[in-house]
Amino acid sequence: MFRAKTLLLLACLLPALPAGIAAAQAPAAGVARPTGLPIPRFVTLRSGEVNVRTGPGTRYPVEWVFVRKDVPVEITAEFDTWRRIRDWEGAEGWVHQSMLSGRRAIVVTGDVRSLRRSPEPAASAVARLEPGVVGTLQRCRADWCEVEVEGYEGWLARTEFWGVYPEEQLN
Repeated sequence: MFRAKTLLLLACLLPALPAGIAAAQAPAAGVARPTGLPIPRFVTLRSGEVNVRTGPGTRYPVEWVFVRKDVPVEITAEFDTWRRIRDWEGAEGWVHQSMLSGRRAIVVTGDVRSLRRSPEPAASAVARLEPGVVGTLQRCRADWCEVEVEGYEGWLARTEFWGVYPEEQLN
């Protein structure tokens, strides 16, 4: 009896959400949504100025603005034409689908990383990459991914960047 009253009280206190948002808040991994594409998935920002909102619609306030194009983000939910995204630092919010691209990119994490000539820890370095540097994801195999950063092409270990899932294979 106490539990039912508590749930009823909580339900009365919660703001009304548009139909479907509650379901979009906690998607199951790999479950398709309105687009038919898997959730979660990685995409990139299409524009150099992308408003991130507190909810899925223009009536929700802008929480912050991304100011760099081609940055990778992870789609964690879908509602109509809106996508909830998470960036490499864990910040989340809603953006319109038109601000996203299916292209793949990476963000270097941790320490300064060596972009290697081949997918081996002892391979010679092509370039040194600072944390936060963004590059284009070309392909992945085993524990390494081939990336392009400002004209330099090479390989990074999966543990050295954000933007690909642990077992994901890209050709």
